[in-house]
Amino acid sequence: MIGAGVVFWNRGLSLLDLILCASFYAVTMLGITLGYHRLFTHRSFKCGVTLRAALCIAGSMAAQGPIFFWTACHRRHHRHSDEPGDPHSPHHHGTGVSGVLYGWWYSHVGWMFSHAPENYVRLVPDLIREPQLRMLNRYYWLWVIGGILLPGLIALAITGTWAAAASAVLWGGLVRVFLVHHSTWSINSICHLFGESPYETEDRSRNNLVCAILTFGEGWHNNHHAFPTSARHGLEWWQCDVVYGIIRSLSWVRLTWDIRVPSADQRVAKAKTLQSTSSAPTEQMPTQRGPESNSLPSTIQQGKAILLGARTQSGSRR
Repeated sequence: MIGAGVVFWNRGLSLLDLILCASFYAVTMLGITLGYHRLFTHRSFKCGVTLRAALCIAGSMAAQGPIFFWTACHRRHHRHSDEPGDPHSPHHHGTGVSGVLYGWWYSHVGWMFSHAPENYVRLVPDLIREPQLRMLNRYYWLWVIGGILLPGLIALAITGTWAAAASAVLWGGLVRVFLVHHSTWSINSICHLFGESPYETEDRSRNNLVCAILTFGEGWHNNHHAFPTSARHGLEWWQCDVVYGIIRSLSWVRLTWDIRVPSADQRVAKAKTLQSTSSAPTEQMPTQRGPESNSLPSTIQQGKAILLGARTQSGSRR
């Protein structure tokens, strides 16, 4: 980024560099959000082997770790979100301003300097059973290097100059990696510190509009933690979710199917506003912490308890 600043100061930014940086930002961001996260980690929809391979390669080009590591780490985050065992929670790092700042730094980037290897057999047994994913995981560094050099090759083919190729590698490769990293890492840090939490969850996840825009819909993080296996994170009509729009659009041409979204009853049962206004005692149901749970049994029982309480109050008034 320092080198990019010097180049920008002396030469500016060409239109080709800007297009390549934006294009590869979109491709690799979708590789993380659409592929690594919603497809492989949470299995919120299904697709064919060709699209699975393309999304895995695009996610690897983001340079955030091989598919097995990323998925295992994120599944462990959901099992222990904001509790001991969470790999990147911003909480439990002290009090006051210094504690908040250190927690933000730790959850954003600091955790990677002390992170222990993940147990793939326990956390991603479904992925390691697939020969295609084992091959793609093995050649992770090939996809990373290819993602950095490919913008340069495109610029070389268009302009025929090595100077343009080097500039494209800088902007479409290295700077793009920097931008994608900090946009997605903000979900770990900012979206557990700042924003709104309309749904009842067992952590401190928040919805954040800015993060949602930068990550094409991942910033509706409280929605996601309330319904982890949902392919749709922007549950309200005004919550932009580009990733879900792509998943739904691909279903029109039968490239995706079995798309999972929470029902209206599930959303009502988990909404904080409804639960806070009801004075009926609700039984604390055990919930499954993990990427494969939407807490469906829990939400149904909570909804029944709320309705039962409302009927009891109505009968007592009569």
